[in-house]
Amino acid sequence: MTALATCREVMFVGLPATELTLPGGDRLVVAQHGAHVLSWVAAGQERLYLSPRSVMNGQAAIRGGIPVCFPQFNQRGPLPKHGFARNLPWTVHSPKLQADQAHLVLSLKDSPATRQWWDQAFEAQLMIEFKAGALQVELAVRNTDTKPLDFTGALHTYLAVSDVAQTRLIGLGGLAEWDAVADRHGTAAPELRFVGEFDRVYSSAPQGYELQDGSDSLLIEQDMDWAQTVVWNPGADKCAQLTDMPAQGWQHMLCVEAAQVYEPIHIAPGDFWQGAQRLLVS
Repeated sequence: MTALATCREVMFVGLPATELTLPGGDRLVVAQHGAHVLSWVAAGQERLYLSPRSVMNGQAAIRGGIPVCFPQFNQRGPLPKHGFARNLPWTVHSPKLQADQAHLVLSLKDSPATRQWWDQAFEAQLMIEFKAGALQVELAVRNTDTKPLDFTGALHTYLAVSDVAQTRLIGLGGLAEWDAVADRHGTAAPELRFVGEFDRVYSSAPQGYELQDGSDSLLIEQDMDWAQTVVWNPGADKCAQLTDMPAQGWQHMLCVEAAQVYEPIHIAPGDFWQGAQRLLVS
């Protein structure tokens, strides 16, 4: 009899979470708080960076993993930084378990907790497809209101790297680039390297990107429904200012985010939008 993927409810660093495990040993952990992917082990290796100093109290945003930034990117609007979705509990639905994959959906609807910030009816879903060596995370937003819905946001993925100074990101060459640190617009180099604080927004590329970390390689793709890709590392000085990061944490992470930064996504009443990011160990 073919073994199926398994699912169990666990406490992960104090937070209620769902753990999915494939027969080959790959493992995924998703917190109810923020629909936050906390851990992705593929080919025997942790692929996401989760800060050991992150506040895991079910109230604050989690530093690392894959935060869902919705319905606002960063501080580009009147809402809390990166929106409120990452700070609220989501509803976990029954997973679909197969021999070689697992699917998990979490949802968040408007409530008194969301309406204190945002007078909008909506339903958001985070749809996760988990296979051996591969992870797809997709955000779907339905406008259940009688008025239009506009939002920005991101899948703010923290990727684990052995040494960011030796890491290369390939595939953004020639695309529009905004360096937020220097506030300078330009064109991306064919190969990105990381020395010091790095915070840049790129036009997204349909062919995807390759993250090279020593002998390891990770392929990153995103739906073009996300118009931008954000690449971020705080560097040593900025990292020292982050109370939920260890002093050397910046050396072991790189954010590569599927994002909507500049122009809001517009959803008519009754309509919906969805956009995914895919990670593949190569």
